[in-house]
Amino acid sequence: MIFKDYYKMLGLDTNKLEMDEIKTAYREQAKKYHPDVNIGDENAEERIKDINEAYNILSNPVTRKKYDRLWNSRIGKIKAKAIKEQNKKEAISPKGEIIRILFGKTENVQIHKNKENIKSPIQGENVETEIQISLEDAFFGSKKDISLRTVSGKMKKFEVTIPAGIRDGEKLRLIGQGLPGENGGKNGDLLIRININKTDKYKLVGDDIYTELCVTPWEAVLGTKINIDILGETIGVYIPQGTTTGEKIKILGKGYKNTKGGRGNLVITVKIMLSKAIPNQEIELYKKLAKISKFNPRKEYK
Repeated sequence: MIFKDYYKMLGLDTNKLEMDEIKTAYREQAKKYHPDVNIGDENAEERIKDINEAYNILSNPVTRKKYDRLWNSRIGKIKAKAIKEQNKKEAISPKGEIIRILFGKTENVQIHKNKENIKSPIQGENVETEIQISLEDAFFGSKKDISLRTVSGKMKKFEVTIPAGIRDGEKLRLIGQGLPGENGGKNGDLLIRININKTDKYKLVGDDIYTELCVTPWEAVLGTKINIDILGETIGVYIPQGTTTGEKIKILGKGYKNTKGGRGNLVITVKIMLSKAIPNQEIELYKKLAKISKFNPRKEYK
């Protein structure tokens, strides 16, 4: 499970806070890392996403209560231990040290000091980013190069392998490529959210792919077969006689890969199109059709 210290993201070091204190901290951090104030700083853009995410969780009493249980079990224990050790250190008065030295207990004092100097390892925070990929790259799998700015300000390149059939919004994890740990703790991870492009041609909804197919009036009236190319194959689409614009044709098993090893459906919306520059000969034919046709699509409105 990926854990983020939302309180730390808002510049806070405890969860014993009123809602007004969280709101104030959020406004300060949002103002500090707002894109308009940090133009060209990619880290600021990523930081503001984390700040918004943190506030969304902590401003809701239900999600905050659930999150606080995790925070107490992970961060709270470490902080409580540190406070306890500090209290022990402060409890050793100069007089007490003199007594221990006089009675030959300097060794124990030294051990106690050494224990105080030992700090618990803290794992580095995860870093999150996102990339846009095409439907084809997601379906077949691919490799992408991305560049991110490190804490030191330098650009670092990563090669990301996109597995075939990845889901829209799914995250890839690069182990140890996040922020460095402290006191010997492990580095955080780099999490990459994959967003599949929704284009004018294709849209992915779950396991189904939606697209539009433009046909002429006579193709819709007479019926026809039209070949379309999608995801590396040619599919023959049959347009039934009398098809109207807006009708949907579903082709089973020609959609996106699903989690069961199969595929969703290809859903095609038919659009009947007219030329913007109709030749005179065609206009005459339409005039003849207007005279002999008894069809009235507005009859139901009378």
